[in-house]
Amino acid sequence: MFIAIFTDLLESVHRIGENHQNIPAFQNMLLNLSGKKILVTGIANNRSIAWGIAQQLNAAGAELGITYLPDEKGRFEAKVKELTAPLNPSLFLPLNVQDSSQIEEVFNAIKNQWGQLDGLVHCLAFAGKEELIGDYSATSADGFARALEISAYSLAPLCRHAKPLFSPGAGVVTLTYLGAERAIPNYNVMGVAKAALEASVRYLAAELGPVNQIRVNAISAGPIRTLASSAIGGILDMIHNVESKAPLQRTVTQKEVGNTAAFLLSDLSSGISGQTIYVDAGYCVNGM
Repeated sequence: MFIAIFTDLLESVHRIGENHQNIPAFQNMLLNLSGKKILVTGIANNRSIAWGIAQQLNAAGAELGITYLPDEKGRFEAKVKELTAPLNPSLFLPLNVQDSSQIEEVFNAIKNQWGQLDGLVHCLAFAGKEELIGDYSATSADGFARALEISAYSLAPLCRHAKPLFSPGAGVVTLTYLGAERAIPNYNVMGVAKAALEASVRYLAAELGPVNQIRVNAISAGPIRTLASSAIGGILDMIHNVESKAPLQRTVTQKEVGNTAAFLLSDLSSGISGQTIYVDAGYCVNGM
């Protein structure tokens, strides 16, 4: 009987080993992204959360690809290129997620130059300024569709094109906000878009997990003064509210969000997927 039980135990251990063959073995616990090729989207200027993420990924040793939003006069291209030059990105590409051909071109470039993708950072969101003040019920159909397409839907085609390029254990990180689950004054349609984005994270995690242990997570960052957030009516009041009520009595920095993104794209987070990680100085735990 003892022999039979021991034999069953060995078989169980063998099956567990087979199911976890793509999980990194025990190793040095210091965060190290050396050799990782990671695409970062959504950098607009030095206040962008995406910029904070890119800096921390670079500091951890990652090789970066950077995208920028193309415009007729090339202003964004020049600004983002100058800003990110110290990071020495090996890919620098235009990307308007409302243009399917540009999405395809980005991933063709990744395939041709990198051959694989170890991480994808999705920091894309947009809503018209008129949609981010006043009553949510005043949201226009066009404004609703545009906000959802850019801020939520765009994650799906990016992951679809990245799927055949993802290396074992690759990670996807996107940015969300507490307005996805609570009614925040003036956040309006962006809150609905972020709720859709968080749902997308869960569905993509379920889809991509069986494919070489690909992980998909969201970071819910506290309010930070950025070009995008400046369009939200009362953004300064939101920031001051966090400073007065968060357990840490302050807002968070781009660097802190970047550190969390680096963790989620590293082997140290190999068991985390489909989650929303709060980086908001603890504000989300408050009851009132």
